[in-house]
Amino acid sequence: PSLLWDVNRETGCDKLMREVPENVDCIITPKRLVDLVGKPAFTSERLFEGASPPGVVMGLAWTAMGGTVLYTETVVVPSNESKGGIEITGQLGEVMSESTKIALTVAKRVVHSIQPDSKFFDTTKIHLHFPEGATPKDGPSAGVTIATALCSLALQRSVKDNLAMTGELSLSGLVLPIGGVKEKAIAAVRAGVTTLCLPLQNKHDAAELPEYLKSNLTIYFVRDFEEIARIALGIGSPAVETEVARPSGIDHAPAR
Repeated sequence: PSLLWDVNRETGCDKLMREVPENVDCIITPKRLVDLVGKPAFTSERLFEGASPPGVVMGLAWTAMGGTVLYTETVVVPSNESKGGIEITGQLGEVMSESTKIALTVAKRVVHSIQPDSKFFDTTKIHLHFPEGATPKDGPSAGVTIATALCSLALQRSVKDNLAMTGELSLSGLVLPIGGVKEKAIAAVRAGVTTLCLPLQNKHDAAELPEYLKSNLTIYFVRDFEEIARIALGIGSPAVETEVARPSGIDHAPAR
């Protein structure tokens, strides 16, 4: 895994073959990798070891290099004004910017259902950021991550440990299918994720995952954002039970 994850992450073996010296008869161990192929080109993708603070959620993305972790960070910006607002950074494309607006609307509705008297979004300035600001980001699959981060910040609840998610979010709160499930699952396992939230409509993609991925993940197949809020933050009560694929098999259980 060290050779594949720390030195090379491209799909296929071309770059990997270039990294490994030819005509060398030796036993390669993790301790010898630095001597043989140099220092790791990639470092840990996790921003936080252990629990993330409220407002931070681990998402997943697909790039030309394969799957990767994509965090959503939100913080409260101190201000003397009583008017709410949101600033967004991280070099987002048009589609992702629209996803952020949708996620904000969904998050406001969810927080209001939990705390009807809350004025958080009306009176609080929020800064929402996607790390690695030099890298352009676009696409709709971070919708659920953004909404979860905003709910987490508003309610001051940290997301469940070692959980990641991906999914497009509709304005009515439905979780829509995304691409790159295998690549994102690889990134999740590489980052130490043990619980993964996927759109229900991607269940067939998850069924085709290699066993070494499925054996390391508990996968929740979600229909709407209320299920994610229950799984990640322990809030709300979904109207339906969430289908779960555990390492031991598939069952139906309340989202926990």
